[in-house]
Amino acid sequence: MAHTSAPASTEAGERAVRVIGPWELSSLDPLRNGYLFSRMQVTETLVDFDADGLPTPALAARWQLSADQLTWRFTLQPGARFHDGTPVRPAHVVAALERARHAAGMLRVAPIADIGAEPDGIRIVLTRPFTPLLALLSHSSAQVLAPASFAPDGNVRAIIGSGPYRIVDLEPPQRFSIAAFDGWRGMAPAIRRASYLSVGRAEMRALMAEGGQAELAYGLDPGSIARLATSPNVRLHAVTIPRTTALKVNAGHPFLADVAVRRALSLAIDRRGIATAILRDPALAATQLFPPSLTGWHDDALPPLHFDRATARALLAQSGWQPGADGILRRGDARFAITLRTFPDRPELPVIATALQEQFRQVGIAMRVAVGNSGDIPFAHRDGSLDIGLMSRNYGVVPDAFGTVSQDFPPNGNKGGDWGAMGWADPAVTRALAALPSTPADADGGQLRGRLRRQIAATLQRDLPLIPVVWYRQTLAASPRLGGVSIDPFERSYRLTQMHWHS
Repeated sequence: MAHTSAPASTEAGERAVRVIGPWELSSLDPLRNGYLFSRMQVTETLVDFDADGLPTPALAARWQLSADQLTWRFTLQPGARFHDGTPVRPAHVVAALERARHAAGMLRVAPIADIGAEPDGIRIVLTRPFTPLLALLSHSSAQVLAPASFAPDGNVRAIIGSGPYRIVDLEPPQRFSIAAFDGWRGMAPAIRRASYLSVGRAEMRALMAEGGQAELAYGLDPGSIARLATSPNVRLHAVTIPRTTALKVNAGHPFLADVAVRRALSLAIDRRGIATAILRDPALAATQLFPPSLTGWHDDALPPLHFDRATARALLAQSGWQPGADGILRRGDARFAITLRTFPDRPELPVIATALQEQFRQVGIAMRVAVGNSGDIPFAHRDGSLDIGLMSRNYGVVPDAFGTVSQDFPPNGNKGGDWGAMGWADPAVTRALAALPSTPADADGGQLRGRLRRQIAATLQRDLPLIPVVWYRQTLAASPRLGGVSIDPFERSYRLTQMHWHS
């Protein structure tokens, strides 16, 4: 693929913003890959959220909740149109939300009794009060597509959204290009054209940004970030986001079922060393699962996770593991050898995995590192073959972390969630998650929600079905020719409509 250092132009002389990142367009289905179209502002959901986590209008101009907190009514934006020119009608929104109730959609956790169309909007009736509904409606799996987007069999064949940009070219899994939609009901964006390209290697993304072959580069590795910080060809933007890099542990595995062993694994991790050497920021060492940026879930009162190799060895010995001739622990005929799966979409993950491999070896655990695709971890979760997975989980994928937490620790026995628990469940967590969305929105309800969240956080800290390693700072390399660049802390949008070219 050829690249030029000058900004991409169209026949009309309009410059295009070239966005690059590690994420491939593996599917057109919003249930599986809709976030790229949301980030590029091609598609819309009923509700959006601002940087402070407050709901704002999107396809819905306004909404109201009944006194019994069971019926939500959403009035659609007047004049909203899809990119094929057809109007956005209530029936289209109903169809999108019904589809989002699929097992792969975030909306499936909501206690919805009925979704119906009204003359100027839609109505959602609940079986019980559910305060996170607006947050779930903002998830990319609930984006609204035009009827022409679907084939007769119901599969998505095109992306015809209603956002400020429309699809011009679509070349899965690597790239797509967009142009400003002239029928957009809002202010016309200054950036008229843009494209997204999936670039697998973090080093290549950094070189493309520095060489003027991309205006916005996401997914940078720490080494490149340090180098780009002194480059006159890019401007770095960084923000701490509610994402945690953690070990997903198969608590049903015979070696890992004992909570003392999971605590030993946690104690064997030198988080500060990893955060300093790899991320170059010791403050990112994760002392608990929920990062400080996750207001309401992070608990300053929790005893912090820490590094203590001697205690880790003692706990393993108490669990019956003794060093063999090669230094690797044995219990009877069993040798403590496990496999860690990870993926390079977040470029720091394989590097962290290698560090963990050595730190676990120091306490007598032989861990093989397998770097594959991001889908390998949920696949291995489902077929039961996962030992440990190193992943990066965004708890702000919807502004109320309940949506993600309830997916990760669902009430399904100990089956868990693709990116959450495996072989582990706790009745107190299940009860707390069941009670959380029904708490009233008043001050007393806020205090109760705080207690329930702290209970969840404390139980996860005690049992460690997920073992936190580091928190996350999103860094973006941007062209100095581009103004108005900022990072969405919820990773929902690239905010193209807020940008402009410097003359």
